[in-house]
Amino acid sequence: MRSPYETATIVFEPLKRFWEAQKTERAISGALVIIFLIALAGIELKRRGLLPEPLAAFTPDQHFHAVSVAFTLVLILEVIGLILILPCSFSKAMGKQFEILSLILLRNAFKELVNLPEPISLTTDWTPLYHIVGYGTGALAIFALLGVYSRISVPAKQPAVHDGQARYAFIASKKIVALILLALFALLGVKALAANLQHHHDFDFFDTFYTILVFADILLVLLAQRFIPGYRAVFRNSGYALATLCIRLALAAPPFYNILLGIGAAFYAVALTWIFNRLADVPETDGPHT
Repeated sequence: MRSPYETATIVFEPLKRFWEAQKTERAISGALVIIFLIALAGIELKRRGLLPEPLAAFTPDQHFHAVSVAFTLVLILEVIGLILILPCSFSKAMGKQFEILSLILLRNAFKELVNLPEPISLTTDWTPLYHIVGYGTGALAIFALLGVYSRISVPAKQPAVHDGQARYAFIASKKIVALILLALFALLGVKALAANLQHHHDFDFFDTFYTILVFADILLVLLAQRFIPGYRAVFRNSGYALATLCIRLALAAPPFYNILLGIGAAFYAVALTWIFNRLADVPETDGPHT
């Protein structure tokens, strides 16, 4: 009988290979283009009164909504990529989360277009313009900090499990967590779709998923402590979990505060990684001596 570790590996690895295959990436990219064009065509047909009533009830009447649909689909794909990268390392998963946050800010900037007239023109209310500039600037700042983070996040300086069997168990444990997250992700997707079909727009898919991700990160920290019990490794991994919590708070915060929280979370992750790497060659103390 297979162990849970073996089962998780057998299920997870083919999924990861399928998702990362070039054929899959090309198919998904083509599907995104088609969906975007269909959304634009559907909105145009509704504006001209040519869309059947059952479809018209669920179709917005502004073309800018198609942009929001496209970015939402891109974010969903990035979240799936995040889940599949979780077993690799904490640092890679952290970087992926900031990629998603920067894209969420860009999506928020494009969503503000629905508050402008079509064709685009400025009215007496400049609030949408302020939001667009703010979200764009925040996304750019996180993009820059992510570049710094990628440079200093050197795999060779990261804590590792040297025992082969323990390393296999640790990675397999993270695969189990990733598979659970994939299942929850699918359930949340079904719930979000059902809510939209019923015209209930109070359910935010990404807010809910990031709440779950906070608990998942804490679980991964506890799993890592079992295999990498050193204080610095625990502190670093817990710090990354705190950065995830800040991202979750940023998603729930009002405009401008969410931008500051997102940038602060990225800066914290960069500072944590830099300090951890600087201390990599310094031996850890065993505690106070008496």
